[in-house]
Amino acid sequence: MTYVKSLFTSITGNNYKLKAKKMKLFILYQTDNWKSKASRVCFGVFDTRNKAIDSAKYNGLYCSCAEVVIEEVTLNLFEEN
Repeated sequence: MTYVKSLFTSITGNNYKLKAKKMKLFILYQTDNWKSKASRVCFGVFDTRNKAIDSAKYNGLYCSCAEVVIEEVTLNLFEEN
């Protein structure tokens, strides 16, 4: 019985550590020059900012008539705007 109890407490302890870690995601948008939200087109969601920038460069999203916006979002966090 003590073996099962210790196994259970170690599993719940690991889940608590996973829940405590805040994960970040980066959303890649292309917008007009004024960066209005109405003109946003989503091009992907990435786990690092560098991957989002590399993808924008590879797909040719940087140009004179448009802007690239990379928005950082925290997972499992409730916020009201």
